[in-house]
Amino acid sequence: MMIVLTLVALAIFGLIFGSFVNAFVWRLHEQEALKSKPTQTKDKLAKLSILRGRSMCPNCSHQLSGKDLVPVLSWLSLQGKCRYCKKPISWQYPVVELLTAALFVASYSWWPMVLNGFGMLAFVLWLVFLLGFMALAVYDFKWYLLPDKVVWPLVSLAVLELGIHIIFFGGGLRAFWEAAFSVLVASGFFYAMYVVSKGKWIGGGDVKLGLVIGLLVGGPLSALLVLYFASILGMFVSLPLLLNKKVKRSSVIPFGPFLITATIIVQLFGADITEWFSRVFIG
Repeated sequence: MMIVLTLVALAIFGLIFGSFVNAFVWRLHEQEALKSKPTQTKDKLAKLSILRGRSMCPNCSHQLSGKDLVPVLSWLSLQGKCRYCKKPISWQYPVVELLTAALFVASYSWWPMVLNGFGMLAFVLWLVFLLGFMALAVYDFKWYLLPDKVVWPLVSLAVLELGIHIIFFGGGLRAFWEAAFSVLVASGFFYAMYVVSKGKWIGGGDVKLGLVIGLLVGGPLSALLVLYFASILGMFVSLPLLLNKKVKRSSVIPFGPFLITATIIVQLFGADITEWFSRVFIG
């Protein structure tokens, strides 16, 4: 019974925080757009404040009431349209809310550590990482950019988690060097691609996201698994689009969402995948 209540609570929190991710991503993009226009006033920026700004329709900027802010249900009851201007509200909103809830529940169900001590702390921090990853995935998918205002806090959080692991829960120099080699694999690979292609093959945001991934997964083999799964996912998505001529070879396809999806897979199932690989191919 306790497990069921925990899963329900995580699903509710996932829906709520998924709604926050939607608002955060839109406000962050609008803030950056306004900052590029010197004629804009501080009042307009204040209305877009992530912490102090009131919820508003992204189309007409009408302030939303509580009944407009219930995750998923408000969107369904309004048939995907604003109550005030009647313009369509993107399906992104309920999808992100539902996906965040699903990831919260799935993470608890398949968390690879015992949920006490460092395992519980790591799980709570992982939920924060998931929110950051969702924000990055949505932003990259819509605007082909991984904003520093999300990436660098995640890098700091990953360093903090590694430090807590080493200082309070053991691991010592071995954990440090494993994380260092993991960063070298994940971020170094993208940095090399960035330098060789002069930014044509990969963006600088992917290089910085590689720092987060390397620190988070904690080992070079896990980092290689992330790169492998991200490449496979990217191929399965991009190839049909190319064959159907919906995109061209020169088209920009955001790689951040594939990296993030692969990181989630490796974080939850990496140990099982490595064990299976060793058993089948190494014996």
